[in-house]
Amino acid sequence: MVTEAPAAHRFGSAALIGRPNVGKSTLLNAMLGTRLSIVTRKPQTTRHRILGVVTRPDAQIAFLDTPGLHREAGRALNRQLNRVARQAPEEVDVLIHVIDAPQWRDEDEAIWNLLAPLGKPVLLVVNKVDRLADKTRLLAFAAELTRTHSYAGVHFLCARRGDGVPALLDEVAALLPAGAAMFAADEFTDRSERFLAAELVREQLMVQLGDELPYATAVEIERFEDQPGLSRIGAVIWVERDGQKGIVIGAGGSQLKKIGSAARRAMERLFERRVHLELWVRVRDSWSDDAAALKQFGYAE
Repeated sequence: MVTEAPAAHRFGSAALIGRPNVGKSTLLNAMLGTRLSIVTRKPQTTRHRILGVVTRPDAQIAFLDTPGLHREAGRALNRQLNRVARQAPEEVDVLIHVIDAPQWRDEDEAIWNLLAPLGKPVLLVVNKVDRLADKTRLLAFAAELTRTHSYAGVHFLCARRGDGVPALLDEVAALLPAGAAMFAADEFTDRSERFLAAELVREQLMVQLGDELPYATAVEIERFEDQPGLSRIGAVIWVERDGQKGIVIGAGGSQLKKIGSAARRAMERLFERRVHLELWVRVRDSWSDDAAALKQFGYAE
């Protein structure tokens, strides 16, 4: 009786690349089966390169979620986000180009032109297909696009519901080189809890104050103390003007309390222990165009 040799275990990395607000962070969370990247309806929610690890019996995949590539790069913060997004494709084995269904914009073409010369397999993910009533349009859209763009594969997804995610994971794993796992089976990111705490506060700022302060806030963790079953966290919310400080605090501190309560609950779910969270709001004039401030707040990666 002849038995087949077991397939080699694979290890490698893949980057999620796309313009802002196409669902890259939602897709990463769906692949991980946990909530790592913060998600809001606002473009440019992701400001850092987030690594999420998927461990399977046959492979371990290190996914990079990157800021959305955009043309408006007037401020130092925007230029830094573009640098982070442009650097990631050079460091990974597989590229995943995420777009909206069924849209192809000039920004999408510019991203393809960035990825194609790298000589790496590029998968096209057409996300948010649930929003399209006539699904037959998708096949014609993909056929026309792949006629002029040499994608290694095309996947139609609703990342919000997890539809199509298993097949995407299978193809990414198959494209990786053979190799042993580099992360423990229970690790899902290389980011610290300190970093994740800051992101969860920033998420609530964007969810609750996105219309008033879409991008004028940054969060810095000043204290993170662990005790048995409890973390004591102190965070500073930085804004650019005095008027913005009043918006974040709200009448009688009501808005700040609401932000803190929601962020604390999210931390407790993620960290699986009680959290005592204190928030302060401080002003640093035009921090988003200040290289020293960006380094202090962790954006100079």
